Amino acid sequence: MPTKITFGTDGWRAVIAEDYTYDNVRRCAQGFASYLRENKRGGRGVETPSRPPVREVRRDGVSVVVGYDTRFSGELFAAAAAEVLAGNGIKAYLCDRPTPTPVISYTILARQADGAINLTASHNPATWNGFKVRSEYAGAIDPEGLLAIEARIPPIEGVQRLAKDEAMRQGLIEVIDAAPAFLAHIAKLVDIESLRRAGLQIVADPMWGAGMGWFPHIFAAAKTQVTEIHNLRNPLFPEMDHPEPIAPNLGVLMAKVPELKADVGLATDGDADRVGLVDEHGQFINQLQVYGLLALYLLEVRGYRGPIVKTLSTTSMLEKLGELYHVPVYETGVGFKYVAPKMLETDALIGGEESGGYAFRGHIPERDGIVAGLFLLDLMVRTGQSPAQLLDYLFSKVGPHYYNRIDTHFPADKYAAIRRTTEARLKAESPRSIGGLSIVRTRTDDGFKYILADGSWVLIRFSGTEPLMRVYAEAASLEQVQHLLAEGGKLVEG
Repeated sequence: MPTKITFGTDGWRAVIAEDYTYDNVRRCAQGFASYLRENKRGGRGVETPSRPPVREVRRDGVSVVVGYDTRFSGELFAAAAAEVLAGNGIKAYLCDRPTPTPVISYTILARQADGAINLTASHNPATWNGFKVRSEYAGAIDPEGLLAIEARIPPIEGVQRLAKDEAMRQGLIEVIDAAPAFLAHIAKLVDIESLRRAGLQIVADPMWGAGMGWFPHIFAAAKTQVTEIHNLRNPLFPEMDHPEPIAPNLGVLMAKVPELKADVGLATDGDADRVGLVDEHGQFINQLQVYGLLALYLLEVRGYRGPIVKTLSTTSMLEKLGELYHVPVYETGVGFKYVAPKMLETDALIGGEESGGYAFRGHIPERDGIVAGLFLLDLMVRTGQSPAQLLDYLFSKVGPHYYNRIDTHFPADKYAAIRRTTEARLKAESPRSIGGLSIVRTRTDDGFKYILADGSWVLIRFSGTEPLMRVYAEAASLEQVQHLLAEGGKLVEG
């Protein structure tokens, strides 16, 4: 029996060499190729006779960008996916090196392609890899599209392939450098020359991932200087549990910023679509607070107006900013498969989620840790304030907001049963209070979110991409956050 492949929030992820194999990557690529051929151009990718044993494949007018990050054998998995596209008559623009997810997504627009395949597991531990797909508009494919792709994944016998060398000869695989077009584009979003002249001292942590080298390149030979750490390709991600830019994984960066008397620390996750922020004292500014700072930057400092899109696991500071600046705020389920379509529907100014991923109007409806980092630097330069001062200013506008979450991992073979029984019990119990505070509103469309009488909230949600459950809380103090997390844990345990 072939491995059952299920697409979660962004696509498919699995443990390398267990379920994540070349054959299963090829099967996913065939499912995407079939989906594109049926929905984009209507071409059939028909083969025509040629000299044996080489076959000529007729182009059907569809093209796809293929990229990968720094994980184990990423370039080989990417080549395997590109060969399947080529075997289906679809041209593959294959990135020539580990490439950030936002760069891969922007290349869809730059090359006028019909979508992208990205071989990445983003922030997952080193043993994982993934298969992400993107649409022709450079954003996440909606849930219905993901289900359609999943339904077209065949057994390995149904995969069509064309060897890379032959596909390149036929023009069905083209190896590209995606950086120049992306760098030219982001220079239109932010005044990079002003940042280069600002004289900031930055410590950048690409977390051994695809973001390495990007900030040093942008600020090369500039007054602003970048010290980069964890900037070699190392699929084991040493000195951290996994390449997610949150406090438990950023100990080295948090120590390095005050040691070097730097102005700021910026971290990007394994595929550089998320950003982490460390202030001048070496303190982590959490990802919900960063979302508040980015929204404040666009609304007040840049003077822009437009809707804000947030997931239900993201900060209530955004509703307060929406009221202050008279812009609507839309809340979606967790994942950019919900955020991106809503951004396009509403022409949103910014969209983001609790993971530290933010997207911006005028760019792509895709998380971008590089542009988010540049916007945070621009906020510092335009206001003349440090990260800690900027957080105080944000709190002066909306009140103090603190946040944390607890991740609980489960055995993969027991995860589905645990999730099913726990969700059924939470739905049946319908609690009326948490931690002595009454629940004024409950959302159950994507997990269980309880909004409390004082504006704080607790969310219990099972992951769609890995076998874990998360309990989140946001409140006006760190002490209350910890109390609510403990109460949320008790609720889960029954």
